[in-house]
Amino acid sequence: MIIHLDLDAFFCAVEEQRDPSLRGKPFAVGGRPDERGVVASCSYAARRFGVRSAMAMSRALKICPQLIIVHGRYQAYGEASRNVMGRLHALTPLVEQISIDEAFLDISDLPGPVEELARKLQGSIRDDLGLPCSLGIASNKLVAKIATEVGKGSGRGDGPPNALTLVPPGTEAEFLAPLQVNLLWGVGPKTAARLSELGIQTIGDLARRPEVDLIQRFGKHGLEMSLHARGIDASPIVTVRAVKSISQETTFTRDIRDETELRHTLLNQAGEVARLLQKKQLRGITVKIKLRWPDFTTLTRQTTLSRSTDQAETLYRTAEQLFDKVWRPGKAVRLLGVGVSGLVEGGDCYRNSGQLELWQAEGQDHQIAEKERRIQTVISELQERFGKEALSKGLPKKDFKDG
Repeated sequence: MIIHLDLDAFFCAVEEQRDPSLRGKPFAVGGRPDERGVVASCSYAARRFGVRSAMAMSRALKICPQLIIVHGRYQAYGEASRNVMGRLHALTPLVEQISIDEAFLDISDLPGPVEELARKLQGSIRDDLGLPCSLGIASNKLVAKIATEVGKGSGRGDGPPNALTLVPPGTEAEFLAPLQVNLLWGVGPKTAARLSELGIQTIGDLARRPEVDLIQRFGKHGLEMSLHARGIDASPIVTVRAVKSISQETTFTRDIRDETELRHTLLNQAGEVARLLQKKQLRGITVKIKLRWPDFTTLTRQTTLSRSTDQAETLYRTAEQLFDKVWRPGKAVRLLGVGVSGLVEGGDCYRNSGQLELWQAEGQDHQIAEKERRIQTVISELQERFGKEALSKGLPKKDFKDG
């Protein structure tokens, strides 16, 4: 038996703990409307007006003029999430966290009635941590996740649903049959449109379609859809996930043309990526930049280094070279980002090994390289203690245009 847990309007619930006067009011956590802010989370009272997560805050204010905007406190959200996940891990080691406010847990081997266990868990998170949550319980991850969504969707009023939906084993197909087909994993807008052309609107419609026909039309995806429509899912609980990439992006509050500001952004992003690599004891070998122009045209460029790194200087120099290939002076930028992939473990394994970084080949000797590494380590430690804004490196001399 699998439980899917989803914290109800999580960011908003944490903000209501800080300011109880927000309860029952339409409010949203996110950025300012005059700075291209978006809704990160919104209260259930705001949702009744049509406000939704990922909506532009300016749009949210238009449809709900009385909307209260709350600036996000993401450190507090992270701490609250860790407290919840701690409760789950105390119950069973078979926990798969899939986001800051969502997780699966396998309770198959735990004693006692499943629904009673789930209600106790829900109650402890609500009463001890002050956070509402909705649970879906089923024999597999797919159906448990959909059960949570159905439960949350049945909520009424301005408060969190606190739903608990149990799908007994053997009733999966019956439970899924009347639901819209786009609730299934892997059925996005394009696939849903193709299915609609075939007269398939509900999951039951899909389940009744011959499996061979779906395979002929959709290939391997057709087989997966056929199985899922019948409530069959063999996805395991994944307790550890490998980090595939680390990146930092900035969407500017206004389009930026200033070269120094753009390069400072690259430098700060490279420093933050390096800090995260070092914290996770990882190194990366492929560096990527992402740019978005004011017309929303987005492009990426990447290059692979001769050896993996976790150093900000190397990341910045590489990102800068990629940036120089696509940006022209005076061209406005809406979004800028730096990322690294091709990650391997061992962030500190080469610090005293005598290996040379890419940028050392440009005239830096090994002694200077070691000094740069020590400086970056100190910066990372200070930022970890006092925040990202506590200290940062300035642009290298060659990047200043006026001396």
